[in-house]
Amino acid sequence: MSETEQTPTYDLDAYLDRIGWKGERRADLEILRGVHLAHALSLPFENLDPVLGRAPSLAPADLTAKMIHGRRGGYCYEHNTLLRLALEAFGFRVTPLAARVVVGAATPESRPRTHAMLRVEVPGEPLPYLADVGFGAPGALLLPVPLVTGTEFEGAGRRHRLVRLPHDGPLELWELQVHEAGGGAGEGDWAGQYAFTLEPFAASDFEVFNWFVGTHPRSPFTSRPYLQRTTADRHLALDGARFTETRADGTVTEHTLTEEAEARRVVTEEFGIEVPEGLRLLG
Repeated sequence: MSETEQTPTYDLDAYLDRIGWKGERRADLEILRGVHLAHALSLPFENLDPVLGRAPSLAPADLTAKMIHGRRGGYCYEHNTLLRLALEAFGFRVTPLAARVVVGAATPESRPRTHAMLRVEVPGEPLPYLADVGFGAPGALLLPVPLVTGTEFEGAGRRHRLVRLPHDGPLELWELQVHEAGGGAGEGDWAGQYAFTLEPFAASDFEVFNWFVGTHPRSPFTSRPYLQRTTADRHLALDGARFTETRADGTVTEHTLTEEAEARRVVTEEFGIEVPEGLRLLG
């Protein structure tokens, strides 16, 4: 039996305290949206374990120790596992999904399925929802969206939509897109984030994905620190030595970190992450 299939040790109360959730615990759309947003604004995205050459554990007890009780974040498998456990405890029916990231890709098929997200059935709602608190990008979902095409969704200042892409498979291929602002009011364009079908994936699938993303030398997550944090008024990103702050009004400032002490201060103070022992951030 793999570690992700063992009986979980999961502290729901501690998770809700960590994300600052004080609301009720029930399975409806208001709660799904509230918990999703609270998680997205509380727990940072980071890949410091892969930079150290190891895939992070997806066991609930280890995720609890690292991300809930420790001053750490995680990447998609970790974030969405924690969210799934909470939603299931509330009474939602949750199905893990896997997607191909299409940002910068020539075609969806040119990338493997390495991103994890969730299909959530909400009692009383006619459609399931796509939930995802683990996509490390400035335009990531802050609120879940219903699985339907032909509609734009605005949530917490971001606009998303789902479209269907042509492909040769037996299942419909969906793409989540974000609206990227242009140079003036009302301008901009839609950009794909990831493409997926709706078949469920098992814990054993994500163990393989996690091992590849966390250890393979060609994985973008093993070569340099990649951190993201979203708050109510700004988005922070650290990509290698480049530290970027994007304000809610669209103002962007960038700074290249040149000293290890400065990089450690940024990671600790701006992202709220404790740097693992033995890791040098700037190589």
